[in-house]
Formats: sequence, structure tokens, C-alpha cells
Amino acid sequence: MASTSTSLTLPVLPLDDEVVLPGMVVPLDLNDADVRAAVEAAQAAARSTPGKPRVLLVPRIDGTYASTGVLGTVEQVGRLADGDPGALIRGRGRVRIGAGTTGPGAALWVEGTPVDQSVPDPLPGQVAELVKEYKALATAWLRKRGAWQVVDRVQAIDDVSQLADNSGYSPFLTTEQKVELLETADPVARLKLATQQLRDHLAEQDVAETIAKDVQEGVDKQQREFLLRRQLEAVRKELRELNGEQEGEESDDYRARVEAADLPEKVREAALKEVDKLERSSDQSPEGSWIRTWLDTVLELPWNERTEDAYDIQGAKGVLDAEHSGLEDVKERITEYLAVRKRRGERGLGVVGGRRGGAVLALVGPPGVGKTSLGESVAHAMGRKFVRVALGGVRDEAEIRGHRRTYVGALPGRIVRAIKEAGSMNPVVLLDEIDKVGSDFRGDPAAALLEVLDPAQNHTFRDHYLEVELDLSDVVFLATANVLEAIPEALLDRMELVRLDGYTEDEKVVIARDHLLPRQLERAGLNADEVTIDEGALRKLAGEYTREAGVRTLERSIARLLRKVAAQHELGERKLPFSVTEGELRGLIGRPHHVPESAQDPAERRTAVPGVATGLAVTGAGGDVLFVEASLADPETGAAGLTLTGQLGDVMKESAQIALSFLRSHGAELELPVADLKDRGVHIHFPAGAVPKDGPSAGITMTTALASLLSGRLVRTDVAMTGEVSLTGRVLPIGGVKQKLLAAHRAGVTTVIIPKRNEPDLDDVPVEVLDKLDVHAVTDVRQVLELALSPATSDAAREVPAAA
Repeated sequence: MASTSTSLTLPVLPLDDEVVLPGMVVPLDLNDADVRAAVEAAQAAARSTPGKPRVLLVPRIDGTYASTGVLGTVEQVGRLADGDPGALIRGRGRVRIGAGTTGPGAALWVEGTPVDQSVPDPLPGQVAELVKEYKALATAWLRKRGAWQVVDRVQAIDDVSQLADNSGYSPFLTTEQKVELLETADPVARLKLATQQLRDHLAEQDVAETIAKDVQEGVDKQQREFLLRRQLEAVRKELRELNGEQEGEESDDYRARVEAADLPEKVREAALKEVDKLERSSDQSPEGSWIRTWLDTVLELPWNERTEDAYDIQGAKGVLDAEHSGLEDVKERITEYLAVRKRRGERGLGVVGGRRGGAVLALVGPPGVGKTSLGESVAHAMGRKFVRVALGGVRDEAEIRGHRRTYVGALPGRIVRAIKEAGSMNPVVLLDEIDKVGSDFRGDPAAALLEVLDPAQNHTFRDHYLEVELDLSDVVFLATANVLEAIPEALLDRMELVRLDGYTEDEKVVIARDHLLPRQLERAGLNADEVTIDEGALRKLAGEYTREAGVRTLERSIARLLRKVAAQHELGERKLPFSVTEGELRGLIGRPHHVPESAQDPAERRTAVPGVATGLAVTGAGGDVLFVEASLADPETGAAGLTLTGQLGDVMKESAQIALSFLRSHGAELELPVADLKDRGVHIHFPAGAVPKDGPSAGITMTTALASLLSGRLVRTDVAMTGEVSLTGRVLPIGGVKQKLLAAHRAGVTTVIIPKRNEPDLDDVPVEVLDKLDVHAVTDVRQVLELALSPATSDAAREVPAAA
């Protein structure tokens, strides 16, 4: 082999997809023809020159030779560990490959130029830091692999080029990365490249280790959960065997339960789809528990369960009469409903257009008249199940329609829960306090009730939780409310309105005797033969101790009376049996709280001075009497104008202006001294100032009070009035006539003035109340003044007082 200081002629030993860097010692298999040819050529050339045989190790990638090779010396020829012939070759230095040439043997000979690998000594600061970084990274990697002996060898290398070439042993480097290291001539650049490759590998290894750790933890958790579930199944199996249950009982097989259940076709399809999802989902999936809860809800609903209506119309009416006195309108409506359903069933018209014959009634009336208890009596009379749904204070639309199933803790709405609780598809559902439903950012429950209470829509009601059609067309909905105006108009339009305006005194006595007294005797631990309350005492309790449209306070008074008797008996102060008479009431429960105006001393009555009139009004608790007081200010101290007090609404304030304007313009005609009205302030006051008041029905009452004040004539004590007044003096119709007349009757009034156009409303007033009232229907204020004002006793009475 010819060689010079600048050029080398060497046989080529090609390395397929392998790279050998300077400093590496590698064994090569001589069974490879190219390897054997190159070694034999090198051995032949070495016979004529001193030293070991030399070859040029050149990477060959996809048949293409690299531009740089490595000068290698054949250290030893022998046999490898597997017995095949092989040669041990050590890499010495880089050689840049030149042109091909000729040489002995079958090998390919090329000319090459050695590459300068010198580095300044001492090393610059940056290179020294690079060497330090590479050694630290290599040490970290080797320690992870447990190669502690190699760590010491790497730490002992100080040459930059040798340190960079040492990475050729790294198994994680690809052939392309090793070729890049081989062809990088500058030792510092090569060390930077080796450092970056090692740094990237360590970063990838950290990520891989983190992922492997997470995966292992997940696998361990799954295995642990699997083992625990298997143990749980084993425990359940043992418990089933102890309890004598079958291992594969039907309650655990949702598919069997769905197929065995009597479900509508569309509901069955939806349920089977959910069962398919359940079977595909894993035990760890949260969706599984949602599906099970939904399936349990669907399977518990009584899709095809219905109770048979009691078509004994006479018997149903008898049940209603026995459980409730009065309330004839509601009883008639329920009787009509049963009669119509009976005839529809006889003619095969039970289901028309997919809709059944349900009903939606709105029971509106003051508290204590029996609206809520009436619902249970209706269900009893019809032979149906009864469910009460309390709507007072409900502000979330989901309470009616249910929550979407995607939410944690989702539930069906109250309507679906009511059907589920009833166990039949045709119960009587009482929607209690529907006027107390509110709305906020969570939606409007009253709007959600529109579909529920619409007979044209509720046969296909969809709850957000169920998402399947539910037929509500056979349900009897009874909605209760105290204030009609608080019910949204669209909702009220879907219900049939039934008013419960309150009880007369006679009805209260009957209710107290037949219903309240027996119930309170039982609660007080007394027998009917131990304590009796005569009718006179009950009447006084209803008339003077309580003044209400219903009987709730009356029942509390009876309970208080019986508790007092029971306590006195236990203390030895009274013996049983005992009969409570009218005279015994004051000694047992104190003085009466509501003494009628007619029963008071004439000098103590409110209308004992001019300028005070008695009106009638309707409140949330039923009808009530309303007093109006008027006074004139002293012309020297008071400011002119109209002053109104008593927490009045805009409509009532306008009525006061109209009354004053009418008297100013028609004062001469009415023989009233109205000249002073220009200079003197007029003050109208409504007592009970903490209670808001509004409406036009106090118009004639304010006019009468002002006329009484100006004329000096007293308003009759036994007269109460209601009606709207116009600027021309016409008396216009108002609402709530029945409740107002009942209030007048309770207050001891005997004469009532109402508008002429409200005369037909007298048909709704009980006959016993009308018999005790002298009702005058008027069309003009002049008629009101003639009826309400007492006759003038002297000319002095016509003088206008300064105040009333």
C-alpha cells in the first residue's frame, strides 16, 4: 500500500446501514464477501509494509457511499462467539474519500485524505463548558442503564474529538445521525451535535417514563378495581345464597325487565336503545349509572295502569256533600264531568284523536275555604288516586319539566313524579298555590305548565329527563289559587275557572258542627259525649271571634276552646261531660275580637261623625269592609288641594280626584256648600294604612264621605256600598260582588248599595245572605246619597266642620 503524509490508498470495507466512528472497536463477519475481500486486500498490502493491515470503513446507505470514512486497523482475525470467521477492527481517524484506484485483491481501493482533528490546548471556556455538559448528560444516561464502569471511562476522556466520537456507541442514535456525526469534521461542532442528540434522547426518555408510569398506575388501578369488583360479586353471590335468591334474578337484567314490562311501543324502543348503550359501556363509565337511573324511572312509571272511574253519579255527589258543605259550583262541575265521561264510555268515545277526557279546573278563592281538601274529596268521589303537588315558591322551570340527563343528580319534573307516585295514568293531581309560582334566571315554571294544562297538547307531554311522550290527557288537574290576578293570563286561559268566594255564617256553623268539631275533639283526646258546643256558641265563634271568608281561624278557635276544657278537667277545675254555651265563651277564650258596628254604642261607631262612609273591598283573604274618612283643613292654616293617605294605588287616587271633581261641579245641584273647597284642603284617608289598596270600586264611597262632610249629615251605620263613579255621577259596575256581600253580612251591615249593572251577580249570592240584606242597585250617585246619608236634623248640621 502506497501512502504519503497527505494521502492514503486503502481498500474499502463497506458497512451496510452501520456507522463506525474513530475510537470504536467492532467485530465484523468475514462471511460477507465485501468484508472478506477488504480484509484480505489489507493483509496482502501489509506484508510489504510494517504495521497492522488497514482498511477504510465507509457507511453505505441504500447503495450510496458516504463522503467520509474511518481509517481502521485489523486488530485480530479469528472466530466470533457463534463460531463464524470474523475480524476485530479498530477505528483510528477520519478520512475524506477521493478518487478510486487499483490495488491487490478483489476489494475496491480509493485514495483518501486524513481529516485534521486538532483542538487548541488549553480548551476555550465555552468548549470546556460543552465538554462538562456532555459528560454530565452521558453520565446521567449511563446511570439509568446501570453502566457504572463505562461512566468512569467517559469521565476520563479529555480529548474533544474522542469524546464526541464516543457517542457512536449510543444505541439510540439512528444511522443518519451517526453519518452526520461522521461527516462533521470540526470536533467542537461535532461535540455540540452529540450533546444535542443526547439531550433530545434524555428528554424523550423522561416523557416516555412519565407516560409509562401513568399507564402503569392506570393499569394497577384497573386491576385493583377489577379485583375489588370480583370480590364484591363474590360477596353478593354469598348473600344471595344466604337469602335464598337466584343468581341471575330478573331485577339485574334490564333487557329482560324492559321486554317483560307493559310499555308503549315508542317507549319500549327508547328503553331498548338505552339498554344497548348500557351493555356497551364499561362498569367504570359514569354513563352507566345515568342509564340505570333512567331505566329504573321508566320502568316504575305506570304507563298502562288506570283506575276505573266510579260512574255512580249519585254516590259521587253524596261523597262530595258528606265531606264538604257548600261549594256547590265545584260539586256540580265534578258531577257534570263524571256524567259526560260515563256517556262517552258507553258510546266508545273514551279516546278521540289520541286524547282522553281529562279536565283542568282552577279553584280560586280566599284562604281557608277548603280548596286543597276539596281535591282529595274529588279523587275519593271519582274513585281515583290523589296526588298533591305544592307549587308555592317554585322558581325553577326544571321543577316542572325535569332536568336534562347530562346533569349530575338529574331528576324528572314534579308532574312525572306525581304520576309515578300515584301509580296510575289518570289520577287527580292538585297543583296547590299555582298563583305563588315565581320566575327568575332559571326560567318561568308557569310557562312550563302551559303544555301540562292544555288539553290539546298534554297527551304528548315531554319531560326533559324522560324525553319520551307521556299522556296526561286523562289526568284531572285541580289548580288552587288565592289571587286570580297573580295567575298568568295564558295559563288561566287553559283552565276552567271555578270561584270559591267564602262561606256564609250559616254554612260556617254547619261546617263547624259536622266537620271541624269532630276532628278537633279527636285531636284533643275528647269524646263527642264529653264536650258539646251548642249552635249559639258556634255562631258567636264564627261571627264575633273570627271574621274570615274561610274556616281556618274558626277551626283554631274551636281547638283552643277544647284544649282549655281538657286542661281544666285535668286540673280538677271542671267536670265532664260539659256543654259550651254562648255565655261560656268569654270565660274560656276571652272577649270577642270582631264586634259588628251595629252592636257598638252609637257614639263609638266610626260613622258617628260626618265625613266617614263604609265601603266594601276584596282582598287576598276574601271580602272585607273598608272605611273612608274625609276632612277639610282650616282655610287659614291648611294648604288647598287634595291629600290622600292609606297606601293607595294609582286607580284609587284617580277615583278620589273624580269624586272631588264631581262634587265641585254638581255641588249646587246637590245643595252642598262647595264654595269653600277652592280655598280649603281636602284630606281623604283609608285606615289600615299598612295594607296596600287599589281599584275603582271605592268611588261612590269617597263621594259619599265628602258629601257627608260638606253637608254635615251622618252616613247611616247600617249602609255599606261599592261602585265606580264617573265625572257625570254615573255608578259603574265592579267585580267581586259575592265576596263583598258576604263581608257585609259578616260585619253586621244590613243595607248594601251596588251598581245597577251588577244586579245579575246577585244570583251567585246565597239566598240566606240576600234575605238578611237590603240590596239597592243604583245607577247615579244622587241615589247613593239619598240612601246613605241620614236626613238633616237642623240648619246647623249643614255647617261644614273643620275636621272629621
